[in-house]
Amino acid sequence: MRNIPFSPPDISDKEIQYVTEVLRSGWITTGPKTKLFEQKIADWCGTDKAVCLNSATACMEMTLRLLGIGEGDEVITSAYTYTASASVITHVGATPVIVDTAEGSYFIDYEKIASAITPKTKAIICVDIAGVMCDYDKIFDAINSAKQMFEPANDIQKAFGRVIVIADSAHGMGASYHGCMSGSVADFTSFSFHAVKNLTTAEGGAVTWKSIDGIDDETLYKQYMLLSLHGQSKDALAKTQLGAWEYDIVMPAYKCNMTDIMAAIGLAQLERYDDMLSLRKAYIQKYESELCAVGLDVLSHYTDTYTSSGHLCLTRLAGKDTEFRNKFIVSMAERGIACNVHYKPLPMHTAYKKLGFDIADYPNAYSQFANEVTLPLNTKMSMDDVEYVIENVKELIGV
Repeated sequence: MRNIPFSPPDISDKEIQYVTEVLRSGWITTGPKTKLFEQKIADWCGTDKAVCLNSATACMEMTLRLLGIGEGDEVITSAYTYTASASVITHVGATPVIVDTAEGSYFIDYEKIASAITPKTKAIICVDIAGVMCDYDKIFDAINSAKQMFEPANDIQKAFGRVIVIADSAHGMGASYHGCMSGSVADFTSFSFHAVKNLTTAEGGAVTWKSIDGIDDETLYKQYMLLSLHGQSKDALAKTQLGAWEYDIVMPAYKCNMTDIMAAIGLAQLERYDDMLSLRKAYIQKYESELCAVGLDVLSHYTDTYTSSGHLCLTRLAGKDTEFRNKFIVSMAERGIACNVHYKPLPMHTAYKKLGFDIADYPNAYSQFANEVTLPLNTKMSMDDVEYVIENVKELIGV
């Protein structure tokens, strides 16, 4: 029997070499490799700046804090996502406003965004699913239609003059929309480099943003640095300069910086990333062609409008219920194939039930979840492994 894990990290000798070099350099925390990785990510995304932190969650939370969003404010997000998209809203003291998906879709219902906006709404955290970006044209249309309700609380909010669009693109590094790379489409974009992501730093994340009229990019970058390192006016690298020990704490901030060890892994991954994306595309296209032909609903990853990063193969077992789906996952595991589910909608979790959310109010999200199964998709697989997965899926669903 084969053993096909769900999403193991793809680590080569290059990553090991780069990490070894950092370990031998005498500098292992935030330093030159992290700064280089930030520049490489900005170049990849087509933005002036990027900030690397210890998680995508930290990137989203620090973005909310940078924007001055907090108590008394509302932030919209999707019911169909991982908790990080909403938990960061509560971390800053704001209120999450959860919107259902469209019928038959994993994505937020674009038609319901405008009606969810109130004078308290400061941002929307959109969720790019499985490597496929949202329809940002529809998102910007929705928030622009409600511009008259926007009540800015500070200078950066005034610079936007509307609800601010934050992309939770944890899955989306390498995706594009209308030819623009993820990272340069939403106002702010957060990426994850967790161990299961396409591009990993073990743990880690990055945030990019589009330049804002009247707001200096370097000023924003420095604000992220203050927020992510205790509000300290100098980082450790700057303090090593001769006579430069002295520093100030300008705010009682947070601690979520990326280390050079993590950045070294990311630099090696980025050098290999084009080939990794190509391999994922080939595997997804095989899944789509074979499984859609037998009536399964496989999320489309490549169209004239968008190109996916190919992170997850979301598949719905059409005509099957939750009980069948759960047994299917067990049966696949017994055949050496690890599967998963993305996602259990937020209102089904205890934390969000306690906040007053009820899954009965989110029928479309529940319908997507009820028979969804995520098939293994990673660059440690071979095409032969993909074919083995397909064969077993067909056998278990009886086709």
